[in-house]
Amino acid sequence: MGWKRKTHHGGSCHQQQSCPSHGNELSAIDEEVSHLTRLKSEPCERTRASLHAGKKRHISTFKLLSGRESNCLGIGRFSSADCSYALRKHLPVKGPWCVDDMDSEAYISQFSADGSLLIGGFRGSHIRIYNAEKKWTIHKDITCKKLRWTVSDIALSPDQRYLAYSSLSPIVHMVDIQNGMRESHANITQVHEGLEFSNDDDGFSFAIFSVKFSKDGRELVVGNNNESICIYDIGSNKVTERIHAHSADVNAVTFADEGSDVLYSGSDDSLCKVWDRRCNKRGKRVGVLTGHLDGITFIDSRGDGHYFISNCKDQTIKLWDIRKMSSTVKDCTPKAYEWDYRWMTYPSEARYFKHPYDQSLSTFRGHSVLRTLIRCYFSPIHRLLEKLLKNSDGMDQ
Repeated sequence: MGWKRKTHHGGSCHQQQSCPSHGNELSAIDEEVSHLTRLKSEPCERTRASLHAGKKRHISTFKLLSGRESNCLGIGRFSSADCSYALRKHLPVKGPWCVDDMDSEAYISQFSADGSLLIGGFRGSHIRIYNAEKKWTIHKDITCKKLRWTVSDIALSPDQRYLAYSSLSPIVHMVDIQNGMRESHANITQVHEGLEFSNDDDGFSFAIFSVKFSKDGRELVVGNNNESICIYDIGSNKVTERIHAHSADVNAVTFADEGSDVLYSGSDDSLCKVWDRRCNKRGKRVGVLTGHLDGITFIDSRGDGHYFISNCKDQTIKLWDIRKMSSTVKDCTPKAYEWDYRWMTYPSEARYFKHPYDQSLSTFRGHSVLRTLIRCYFSPIHRLLEKLLKNSDGMDQ
């Protein structure tokens, strides 16, 4: 194909290999046992006694929190049993269920901001959009144009009218998904406008891994294998900024908030970086966040200009606050293991390694990041509010 990806940390990214592993099966069993244990957990006897709750009486999360604040156990925190009991109400107990069955692998899935649409990107030049409010019926069936290997990323415009999709090529395509046509064949039944991101020097080797709309829908930002971030002005139909951002492939990039000035990026160099386009020195980061030990696969912003989450090949998701970022990169002892996430099991001895200068607020484990660039997202805000309102109604009753 004339394109060769550089290897950093957890290996290269989008060439699929598969090798069944006994270690993967054991890890899956461990996670399943842990999940079932949490679902059936009960609070410790001392907690029940202090809250005057009988053995079969349900204890609300509000009461558990009140007991913790009053230090009813005398340890200043929840016991492990109380943690599991509080958590079990929020763990999924139904599903998963099949929405669709395609002939090729689903590499990408993403909900719209309001949670009404689910978008799936498949290796076989296909994207499907499902209406979550109409029993997952197909809203749009898109046959893509000029893909190289797979759909590498998708982005929905803020007004939910346009979908941008990328591949391991220098072109991002845009398609109108609200024109009333269910079937969309690229440049046959509908125009898929192509936006060129490469320089003359980039040539055929330019590959895009991440694409996002700005909150006003006027710009697109991409991360690519040239270790750079590119910003495209849709109105003027050209790339307006190029930032040499990292020392390895930029797998993830997104806008921080409602404005279009602050960006977050993540790379195979294991670093998260913050960029402010208003700074006098364009192309110079305003901060860096360390804590991951391997290549970062995805970043999602909370949209408030402060918090974001990142997923990583070190099998963790981290929550960050950019107010804790530093101006320099702190040296970290090189990892003492080598693996390729496309086909190898993650080394068990490395699962709980910690970065000596971890700046993250929280670290989440228990999932696997294997074979492709696994995503992570905050829940859609209106769904979260809906849950909170239902929970508050339940407490009032």
